[in-house]
Amino acid sequence: MQPRAAIALLALAACGRGEPLAVIHTAGGARADVALEVATTPEAQARGLMYRRTLADGRGMLFVFPAEAPHEFWMKNTFIPLDMIFIAGDGHIAGIQANTTPLSTAPLGVDGPSRYVLEVPGGWAARRGVAPGDHVELRGVAVP
Repeated sequence: MQPRAAIALLALAACGRGEPLAVIHTAGGARADVALEVATTPEAQARGLMYRRTLADGRGMLFVFPAEAPHEFWMKNTFIPLDMIFIAGDGHIAGIQANTTPLSTAPLGVDGPSRYVLEVPGGWAARRGVAPGDHVELRGVAVP
């Protein structure tokens, strides 16, 4: 079996198991998928992606908040640059903090409220043409 075919089968099998997924539909008609780790508890949200040295392309962490509100993050103890995609309750992207600076304690947020924040590898959004206003569909994510 070709390596690409094996990877495709593994991805298909993962989706079949109900792995949480964010499907981003861009204004240009493209689609970008992100396999998710979901942080819903205060403990998981406080830890986030801290102390990790890598984050694979096509993978990310979704922070799910109980209500739509302004949210801010920092990069303390986070060793890799991230794109932070702030998502409103209706699924539209409210804003993006791109290529954040590792280990920084500067607060990062966007103008306006969000219900979710998706963290992906730095530069991921630009490489896929993901921008504010695009729509995010969450699959297999339990919303409090």
